[in-house]
Amino acid sequence: MASSTELNPLKRSFEQLTESESKMSPGDECEVTEANGLIPKEFNARSYQKKVFQVALRKNTIAMLETGAGKTMIAVMLIKEIGQAMKMNAEKKLIIFLAPTVHLVNQQFEVIKIHTNLKVEEYYGAKKIDEWSAESWEKEIRDQDVMVMTPQILLDALRKAFMTIEMVCLMIFDESHRAIGNHPYTKIMKEFYHKSGNKPKIFGMTASPVVRKGVSSSMDCEDQISELECILDSKICTIEDKAELELYVPSAKEITRYYDPISFRCEDLKAKLNSSLSKSDALLVEMQGKLPSQFKDTDEIYKKLRKRLSNHHSKILHCLDDLGLICAHEAAKVCLENVPILGTTEEELYRASFLQCKYFLEEVLRIIEECLPSDYEKFLDVGTLGLEALEMGFISPKLYELIQIFQSLGGTRQILCLIFVERIITAKVIERFIKKLNYLSHFSVSYLTGGSSSVDALTPKMQKKTLDSFRRGEVNLLFATNVAEEGIDVPNCSSIIRFDLPKTVRSYVQSRGRARQPDSQYVTMLERGNIKQRDLLFEIIRSDRSVTDTTLNRDPNACISRVCCVDETSAYVVESTGASVTADSSIGLIYRYCEKLPGDKYYTPKPNFQFSLSGGSYEYTLSLPPNAAFQKVVGPANRNSHISKQLVCLEACKKLHQMGALDDHLLPYIEDPSRDAVIERTEESASGAGTTKRKELHGSARVRALSGTWGGKPDGVILQAYKVNFSCNLVGEFYSGFVLLIDSKLDDEVANAEVELYLIPDKLVKSSVFPCGEVHLDAEQVKKSMCFQGFFFNGLFLTSKKRKEYLIKTENKSLWCSSNMYLLLPLELPDPASHESVRINWRAIDGCASVVNFLKEKSNFSADHSFISEKGDSLFSSTSLSDTECKSSEVVHLANVSVNFNDLVNMVVVAVHTGRIYSVLDVMIGTSAESPFDLTSDAVPSNYSSFREYFNKKYGILLMHPGQPLLLLKQSHNAHNLLLAKPNEGGSLCKETPEAGGVVEKPQNHVHMPPELLVSIGVSINVLKTFYLLPSLMHRLESLMLACQLREEIACHPNDSPISSSLILEALTTLRCCEKFSLERLELLGDSVLKYAVSCHLFLRYPKKHEGQLSARRSWAVCNSTLHKLGTNRKIQGYIRDSAFDPRRWVAPGQLTSHPVCCKCLVDTNEVPLGRKFITEDTSVVVGKICDKGHRWMCSKTIADCVEALIGAYYVGGGLSAALLIMKWFGIDVEFEPRLIEEAINSASVWSYTPNVNELEMLESKLGYRFSVKGLLLEAITHASLQELGVGYCYQRLEYLGDSVLDLLITWYLYQNHTEIDPGELTDLRSASVNNENFARVAVKHNLQQHLQHGSGVLLGQITEYVKSVSQTHDNTRSLQGTKGPKVLGDMVESIAGAILIDTKLNLDEVWRIFRPLLSPIVTPDKLELPPLRQLHELCDHLGYFIKEMCVTKGDVVHAELRLQLKDVLLKGEGCERNRKAAKGRAALHLLKDLEQERGVSHSLYVSKQKKLEPADGSSFMDMAVYHHLQPNDEAVVGPVTHKKLKTIEDMLPVEPPANNSLLEDGFEKVCDPKLASPVSVSINLQKGGPRSSLYQLCRMLQWPMPTFHSVEHKSRVPIEFGEGSERRTGFSSFISKISLHIPNNGVIELTGDQKADKKSSFDSAALLMLYELGRQGRCVIGD
Repeated sequence: MASSTELNPLKRSFEQLTESESKMSPGDECEVTEANGLIPKEFNARSYQKKVFQVALRKNTIAMLETGAGKTMIAVMLIKEIGQAMKMNAEKKLIIFLAPTVHLVNQQFEVIKIHTNLKVEEYYGAKKIDEWSAESWEKEIRDQDVMVMTPQILLDALRKAFMTIEMVCLMIFDESHRAIGNHPYTKIMKEFYHKSGNKPKIFGMTASPVVRKGVSSSMDCEDQISELECILDSKICTIEDKAELELYVPSAKEITRYYDPISFRCEDLKAKLNSSLSKSDALLVEMQGKLPSQFKDTDEIYKKLRKRLSNHHSKILHCLDDLGLICAHEAAKVCLENVPILGTTEEELYRASFLQCKYFLEEVLRIIEECLPSDYEKFLDVGTLGLEALEMGFISPKLYELIQIFQSLGGTRQILCLIFVERIITAKVIERFIKKLNYLSHFSVSYLTGGSSSVDALTPKMQKKTLDSFRRGEVNLLFATNVAEEGIDVPNCSSIIRFDLPKTVRSYVQSRGRARQPDSQYVTMLERGNIKQRDLLFEIIRSDRSVTDTTLNRDPNACISRVCCVDETSAYVVESTGASVTADSSIGLIYRYCEKLPGDKYYTPKPNFQFSLSGGSYEYTLSLPPNAAFQKVVGPANRNSHISKQLVCLEACKKLHQMGALDDHLLPYIEDPSRDAVIERTEESASGAGTTKRKELHGSARVRALSGTWGGKPDGVILQAYKVNFSCNLVGEFYSGFVLLIDSKLDDEVANAEVELYLIPDKLVKSSVFPCGEVHLDAEQVKKSMCFQGFFFNGLFLTSKKRKEYLIKTENKSLWCSSNMYLLLPLELPDPASHESVRINWRAIDGCASVVNFLKEKSNFSADHSFISEKGDSLFSSTSLSDTECKSSEVVHLANVSVNFNDLVNMVVVAVHTGRIYSVLDVMIGTSAESPFDLTSDAVPSNYSSFREYFNKKYGILLMHPGQPLLLLKQSHNAHNLLLAKPNEGGSLCKETPEAGGVVEKPQNHVHMPPELLVSIGVSINVLKTFYLLPSLMHRLESLMLACQLREEIACHPNDSPISSSLILEALTTLRCCEKFSLERLELLGDSVLKYAVSCHLFLRYPKKHEGQLSARRSWAVCNSTLHKLGTNRKIQGYIRDSAFDPRRWVAPGQLTSHPVCCKCLVDTNEVPLGRKFITEDTSVVVGKICDKGHRWMCSKTIADCVEALIGAYYVGGGLSAALLIMKWFGIDVEFEPRLIEEAINSASVWSYTPNVNELEMLESKLGYRFSVKGLLLEAITHASLQELGVGYCYQRLEYLGDSVLDLLITWYLYQNHTEIDPGELTDLRSASVNNENFARVAVKHNLQQHLQHGSGVLLGQITEYVKSVSQTHDNTRSLQGTKGPKVLGDMVESIAGAILIDTKLNLDEVWRIFRPLLSPIVTPDKLELPPLRQLHELCDHLGYFIKEMCVTKGDVVHAELRLQLKDVLLKGEGCERNRKAAKGRAALHLLKDLEQERGVSHSLYVSKQKKLEPADGSSFMDMAVYHHLQPNDEAVVGPVTHKKLKTIEDMLPVEPPANNSLLEDGFEKVCDPKLASPVSVSINLQKGGPRSSLYQLCRMLQWPMPTFHSVEHKSRVPIEFGEGSERRTGFSSFISKISLHIPNNGVIELTGDQKADKKSSFDSAALLMLYELGRQGRCVIGD
């Protein structure tokens, strides 16, 4: 004992604790236990529980107590005691509670969780623990104190060395009598416990330790008990004094009810049923004979079908004999319900075979119905089933007696009765029968079966639900199989009926123990005169008493403990981990390894065993699938066939581990693709890297070419000059040329760039840049040039306050930063006589400088910086004129000069009081400063009587010459984004009006002003007009400079191909920029290039890896998280253009920013460090908005997309070699070594020519290519199912390669031939061209399927059916959409492409030459047919309707129903297929046909083009929560969309409603009911877009059509104030929107919202009113 104590310190604690407890009185013991907090106060242990608990503390114990005696609570006491001791010793060990079924695991987990404060968790197979890694187990072991699990979970964990027996301090075995034979309990003990030197404590629980049918003698009983004690290393402990036990666990009164033998034999009926079975079986045999005989899978199918028929027949006959005619009829109906529904993809022959089962059961039903009178149900309506029904065989005497028992229970609903039956079909049929008896309708009836593979079995979820209902009393009569015998706790159960007798002592004892209530009954049903039944029951009862007597009378201390014999079986142990596999477990491991290999529906990878018998010994040969690590191994000989099979599997396991196919935990090796040399291994990125959900803060790269330090040089500077010319497409429109002066020499592409600038519709200005050499400026010229640039950019684009701030400064050097240093100066008109390449307009520059000096010298600034004198009069009039002279003179006197009327038009002037720049449109003869301030009739009345009063009151200016005529001026305005092909999307001078249906020019805002307040600048109007073009032009040039800058970084590597900077810029530009181009097209291409390059590299480098392993490595190499990491490593995030150009945020050197955005990220540098601090998933974070330091939030996926786009750009510009170069620069090291190509060719050359050589030549002629290595073609057409014939190769690896080859070739073709289509449409074209279904049609079109080598009859039948379907629907594309070809056909086409690629030594051009005619015609935009479900969603999205989807899985088939609520009509579409997607597609096809044929509504591709991204405008992408559709009446229909980048139209599909919304279960029914019974709860977010989103969600849930909005704009000459507090704003335009909502079958609600500053806010106002109106009508409840 001492040595044991030394091994386990916990045991010492137990003994010491026991010794101290033995000195206490019983009362003290209870008091101390509770004081220590070991047992909750609400649990009072019974004395017998304490006794067993004390024994269990001292030694390993098996508690043998009656069911319901509280064995689990004894276990809880042990758990708490040991848990406390474990914490006192500060030792981390586990307590393992084992239960043989999931039911018991759930039940015991709840008990332990409630009664202890330890960390408890439950584990069973449905949690997919079998797939857990070592890290997952380590976490659980670290986090939990008690682990409740099924024994197989623990056994697997021990074998895989995820856990050791030494980690456990206590193991509890529930239903410990199972520890015999090969049960996991036994294996745990023998393989691990008995071999351990540091054993945990054992506690077992059982109601009966004997599990066999009976015991023949007391010696036999003792042997079984001793065997159990030996295995569990424990001693049985029971209670001698039954008095207390009887008090708490009352014994049920045992009653025997006898029933008469069956008198009605139904021999004629049985003969008919047997004849029907024979006929149906013969038909199946005949069908089987029509199929080729060489295919094993067809034989298996028909074998299963015949067995299924036999099972149906057996069930029906059993019910006929045991229950009677009526129940046999019910049994036939149950079987018929379980016949699987076939999808439309099943081939005709198999469909007929499966239907034969249905026909058989329908015939059985008819035969039985012929034996029943048509009014047989009258027998069910009477008060009792009379003797007539019994005599006619309608019910059996046994069932009749059961009904009598139920009637004897009375009419109370308080009864809980458990009826045990042997078969599932019996439980189901009697449950149905009882429900039909009206006089038993007061009973609620259900049934409970195990979760077996039987079609009649209940799912675990339904089992739990049924059992819970029984416990709560919601079910009174529960018919159950033996699943309810063991350990299920139903305390209120008062009656047990053994409809079928128990087969074992354990079954008898445990079922009897289910009756827990006082005066409960245990009813056994026996057939009169049946001696066999009587003897069985007698033997069971005798054995039970013998077990009880033996257990009570044996002296545990006198019994000699048997030593458990641990079989020294062969095993393989991994030294590094201790994981082991025995001969016994090796077969299962081999099967599991094969399951992980790639397969398909026609071929399941599995081992193949063959043996030879020599000299009485068996020698097995194991063959593994062709894609396994090896194919064959021969095992050692053994005289036992089964052991020989185990040994060969053990040898295979050993070899697989040594080859790396099994890892060190002896699990099928799941490779870490990041270890692959394609990409250097890096630390794991944070969660969500490369996803749209994750947003990251990044900086913006500086344009190095625009930097300079020349601003303050006293001796002048020499700068690089780049002339910019502008030409307009409208006659008579002229723009001044400008010159860009910078320090650096620009790249040739930028220096010769051409940029198109889009003004109002149909007005286009083309700007051309070209280099002009060097220009020398002296210090004075530099100063004046800087003054000119600052004056105009600030005067034109700054707000009034900012302009004043600029003008009052004597120095503005702080606005000139070395990182952004250049000059933009106007040029004089070209002079043919001059030889100067650049003629700067110094006159304009000097004049501007003079004006600035004039303003600063002459002005005196008041507190508000107005240009007024101290006396309040104007300072700028040089002459004193009377009003009469002012009116009569044709000369206008400005502040600094007098000008003739004729010279005023188009003059550029600056207002002295605001610093704002204007151009003069006209002299308003007949007006003066005394004229009324409201000159226009449509103007809103103002508060000023005259212009003189206006300037005096508003600016404090006293006009000196009010008699001069007013000048009509054109106001300067903000710069606009002129880079958009559609100006209305970018905030240009255009707007969209629903009335016009197009884009129109905004009305110009003109002002009237007295001349004396204006200063002539002396600059041409053409110069002024050009200034509005410069921000957009410079933004584009800066972007091109950045693209060149990035290209230079990439060009650090040798052999760089000259890639166009415009291509690189395209790859750096996202959709948010709203440009004519974006990275979408290049990303699509780059994705294919990357996939091909990585696939080819992996294929060549790893010739022994199967397709699944290669796909896993490729997936990791090309996944977004990897690409994101590679992109950020190269810092490309700084180069990405991710928001529309906002001219208000653009600043030229010397310009103050007009819309500053302060940096709030606390990063001083332009570059933001990578880290979790700057990562978020907050949906309120605005993407793309740049702060003044260049920081902006960016979707993580954008970086990954940009990496792919850059690869695509290099492929376009320099071919595959250039693409490989940039991939290498990123860190994707792929190489196509010629040596590896030769090795791939050589390895295929050894394949044997199984098919006829002429057949290969025929295939080559169809392909138009002759293979140099025939083995490649042979491999490409060989399906893995030929493994059955000993073929050791298949097409899977070549298919993996060919998939990427065709993807690249087709994508490149589409990219080149469809340059003008939308990127989303290009994606759709690729999806329609590069898919297995399309390739399957290619195979059939060219009869390639004839050459497929395979070993599957199922596959042959499906190919035959598909070929027939294609030929029948050749001219009907829509009907073909519902027909899916076998995937194998498409795979074969891909594998042939891969074979040709290898045979041509990676010649992509040659592969395309061969495949181009095979693939013709390649789909074009006008022929593009989208999938039906996609079409339906887009059509409903366009029309403003919602679809409700419901899917039900029955067997292997999914039944889908789609409901579409139109305005007042409900449409339904249904479909059945093998998976949800296909079933919903078929249902959608039916709905589309209904819409098109019955209602004239059809999908057209233009629907896909309705959605356009809106440009960023500060908070813009909040508005991405709303998208707009145009209905035929041009009214806006609005609806929500996800915040993902709209790469394809699929991203626009309606968002699935939240799963936790209770409305969704019955929302549709509420729509159909005009009286909405239960209003929907709606919460409203009052932020912008919030009310609309709430209304859209409500419409989605209730399937109402989307609301429509119609808005009207109102204009004002005076500012209008909107909002309050911080939301207060002013503007000159307002919008009012009308909303219209159609409620199905209830008419239309129309409301008008409030006046708002913008259209979307007016939509929100109208939506809010609609929500409140719906709330008022009781259709919804407005929540918080």
